[in-house]
Amino acid sequence: MRVNEHAITAAVILGLIALPVWALIMDEPFTITLVTRAVILALAAVGLNIVLGIGGLVSFGHAVFFGIGGYAMGILAYHAQTYTTLELGMLSTGGTKFMPVIWLVAMVVSAFVAGCIGLLSLRTSGVYFIMITLAFGQMFYYFAISWAQYGGEDGLSIYIRNDFPGLNTLVPIQFFAICLALLCLVLFLMARLQSSVFGLALNATRQSAIRAETVGLNPMRLRLLAFVLSGAVTGLAGALFADLNRFVSPTMFSWQLSGELIVLIIIGGVGRLMGPVIGACVFVTLEHVLGGLTEFWHIYLGVILLCIVLFARGGIVGLLTGKEGAHV
Repeated sequence: MRVNEHAITAAVILGLIALPVWALIMDEPFTITLVTRAVILALAAVGLNIVLGIGGLVSFGHAVFFGIGGYAMGILAYHAQTYTTLELGMLSTGGTKFMPVIWLVAMVVSAFVAGCIGLLSLRTSGVYFIMITLAFGQMFYYFAISWAQYGGEDGLSIYIRNDFPGLNTLVPIQFFAICLALLCLVLFLMARLQSSVFGLALNATRQSAIRAETVGLNPMRLRLLAFVLSGAVTGLAGALFADLNRFVSPTMFSWQLSGELIVLIIIGGVGRLMGPVIGACVFVTLEHVLGGLTEFWHIYLGVILLCIVLFARGGIVGLLTGKEGAHV
């Protein structure tokens, strides 16, 4: 039986609300934290899905923007909690613990870096694009390891979670509410983007850049804008992830994380609105349940991924709706 995609969206959102509420009633704060982790990873995967699902670009370096968002949070919060000055050229600041400001900084810096990387990477295509994004990811990873001022290889700890007006972010259910609200907002914007003129033009470029160019579209400009938007959303997710753990480290830049984000999208469905969200929920569930049984739980994840690639090209959403996802 085929299921309407809008029904899937409603069911997933209701599930993400119901499970933490149940955990709150049963006094299971760890479950709330687990769902929060899934929501944040879903947000990062939604960001990647802009370029992967709509634009057809397989980026193996999106952990760069995730890590930049995390370090933006860590550095600003570190200077705020140690009452030291952060020097930014001719400007100086004492840091901040105010979440909206941290999110804005994380998104702006991530978008700027995405623009710089995109200007170089988007001159290539196919496997060369994959490799150059991977190379940028490794460059940032080793830079973070050598950045002794902010912990180097050991990372940087934040003693207390940052502040949001009117809420106590140390309470798991309240921090979860912030993350879920941001995910829903980004999903709404993603849905509008897919049906907008820009989204349709980007999708046309994915199908055939040459044909898109002949009708007056600029594939490079479209892909660059998508890459910048994608970097900003992924940077926001990185800031939230660092706040969740109250810790940032070079592993946030690792290529394994970039690969995991791609896996989340493939499991849920490439180019599908709720694909990254479903994929993140499945991934975190497997990590928690199977990870408690064996340290080799990735074997089971690999089997699931293999079955989806061979028999369900549209991911879980494609299986439920009877439609294949975007081909990359």
